[in-house]
Amino acid sequence: MDGNDRREHIRTAMSAKVKVVHEELGEFIFSTRDISDGGVFIVVDTEPFAPNLGDTVTVQVQGLPVPAPILEMVVVRKTNDGYGLQFDQNGD
Repeated sequence: MDGNDRREHIRTAMSAKVKVVHEELGEFIFSTRDISDGGVFIVVDTEPFAPNLGDTVTVQVQGLPVPAPILEMVVVRKTNDGYGLQFDQNGD
């Protein structure tokens, strides 16, 4: 890990469809790029999705044979192609 990489968890490449709901921006379907024990990265291409760092969203994996749990996550990173979301440590 180089000095600029502050990630605590190893990332695993994973492409899955997830529903992301933001209280003010609405509901969106995105693909994931990777996942770790700490969070997930969502790829945002053309959707008008522009949350602020620190915003809370709910995330649910789509396309499973049974409904996946809905998890609260916090927007912690923005890049040119998407957002890093961290599992909300306060929400249970």
